[in-house]
Amino acid sequence: MRRRSYTRQMAFLFKGKRLPEGVDPARIPPGQTLTAPERWPLLHFGPVPKTDIAKWEFKVFGAVEHELTLDYGELRALPSKDVMADIHCVTGWSRLGDNWTGVPIREILDRVKPKPVAKYVNAHCEYGYTTSVPLSVLDSEENLLCYAWNGQDLTPEHGWPLRLFVPSKYFWKSAKWLRGLEFMDRNRLGFWEQRGYHDEADPWKETRYW
Repeated sequence: MRRRSYTRQMAFLFKGKRLPEGVDPARIPPGQTLTAPERWPLLHFGPVPKTDIAKWEFKVFGAVEHELTLDYGELRALPSKDVMADIHCVTGWSRLGDNWTGVPIREILDRVKPKPVAKYVNAHCEYGYTTSVPLSVLDSEENLLCYAWNGQDLTPEHGWPLRLFVPSKYFWKSAKWLRGLEFMDRNRLGFWEQRGYHDEADPWKETRYW
């Protein structure tokens, strides 16, 4: 992916201050600080896509029994669910207790039926951006093909029309502007992983960088 711009809007952090009343500090991983409630920081590489939703499609392919292609209307017609979850960015901020809406990943897995050789899933996004997670991690009830946040469609800056949502990992694994999932028999490092981000991306272990 060719570098065009680098946008970073960091929120006010509760550094050196008491946490808001009612926030359990055990929910905040090591090295993280809480954003102000009204702020969701922006951090992405490259420009925000200008999506023509009439031409947009989402594909699932690779080591699956049934490949799948959906337009946006078909995607939104699939069963959906709400997930209340915390998110943690590798740059050090966290948000707690947001509501995320989308298609359960297990709905997709049931339709495409991964082959026994499938061990990893590569997320393909706009501008050639990729990131991967083990299938064993992706196959979780909390994971979504996410299109809405706190009752509203995602904004383009935050990933509309679709982003992957894997809250158990640092948030770069919840890749924005998702266009496909590729099921693979072996891992393939993605954009940030090739540039020094740790592929495990576990907030509780602080596996941030190689």
